[in-house]
Amino acid sequence: MGLETATEAMIEDEVKFCIRCATPLERAVRFGQVRPVCPACGWIYFADPKVAVAVLVARQNQVLLVRRINEPFRGLWSLPAGFVDAGEDPSQAAQRECQEETGINIQNINLISTITGREHPRGADILLVYRAEIIGGEIHPGDDADQADFFPLDRLPPLAFKSTVDILRKHLGGHSNQEFTF
Repeated sequence: MGLETATEAMIEDEVKFCIRCATPLERAVRFGQVRPVCPACGWIYFADPKVAVAVLVARQNQVLLVRRINEPFRGLWSLPAGFVDAGEDPSQAAQRECQEETGINIQNINLISTITGREHPRGADILLVYRAEIIGGEIHPGDDADQADFFPLDRLPPLAFKSTVDILRKHLGGHSNQEFTF
């Protein structure tokens, strides 16, 4: 199943009833696409893009990574990252995700990259990548990470996402021969 088909199937599975009148939704062409539509009141479901943040924290030629406890890619490593909550400032989401997953508090949070396109069906459509500096805290994994640590750029663990590799290459000069799983 292709990514577009998988995403459409997820939406179809998740959105079954009208949020206004609870009538079962039907699929119909609206505004040039097939969308869930309520036959009773006319409400149309428009899927919003999912936005996530990732945080690049580096020190002494090492980068902060977390090991994932959830699928996809359980047991592989990535930058501290997560979804932006509705109404949340993305830079504050970056600060929150870093603290939740690593115990590290950060400052000087600067947007360094925007990546578009989902790497997997449950992933983000838009990934905002921030670079930040440590101001406190001690490394202890939490939330959806079971390990967190700094790794030398020439001895990285297996990485979960192509976007993580791309970020490291672009912003830290990571090694072009780094293998990753996706």
